Amino acid sequence: MTEMTWLVDLGTMEYGKAWELQKALVQRRISGEIPDVLLLVEHPDVITLGVRGKQDDVFTSDVPVFKIERGGEATYHGPGQLVGYPIFSLKEWPGVMDFVRKLEEVIIRASRDLGVEAGRSTQTGVWVGPRKLASIGLAVKNGVTYHGFAVNVSTDLSRFMLLKPCGMEGSVMTSLSVSTGREVGLREFREKLLARFEELFETRLEQKDASSTS
Repeated sequence: MTEMTWLVDLGTMEYGKAWELQKALVQRRISGEIPDVLLLVEHPDVITLGVRGKQDDVFTSDVPVFKIERGGEATYHGPGQLVGYPIFSLKEWPGVMDFVRKLEEVIIRASRDLGVEAGRSTQTGVWVGPRKLASIGLAVKNGVTYHGFAVNVSTDLSRFMLLKPCGMEGSVMTSLSVSTGREVGLREFREKLLARFEELFETRLEQKDASSTS
């Protein structure tokens, strides 16, 4: 779809700061100042509520909650989870759901590279049998995407009991570590994911420092 995409690894970053960065990058992408960007990040404990999310879906007051623009309901982010925020122009895409399906396929193939039989279900996201491995929720502004996907790599799954993730019981969630029966590190999965991203999005990822985004 595009010759080159910026890859910015933010490491561990508080959710609010990453959200503000996304919005700033969206404006720069709309203006054509920058190419498409993929942000990767790991967040400290946080719960986000999409446009259909309700405060009643959150069962704790000990974790920060952000009401945001993405589609979907309540979602948890935390340590051991790889989060990706694609800031992409949809100009050459048939529609936003085609973009979502491509993100799903990237995660499915990267998970299968680790021996996990990941696939799709009737609900958006990536699944391993009846368990949900990854959530996807986007927002689009002037034809540019933001927010994105979250893959449970070695996430503490008990944290999902603090909310109703995507309107479901917290017990529905799984991780790559649970699915493989071994501890999968973020770095290991990141390498698989980026290789599949380049392949399926037909792009070359160019590493940039976070300072390049300001």
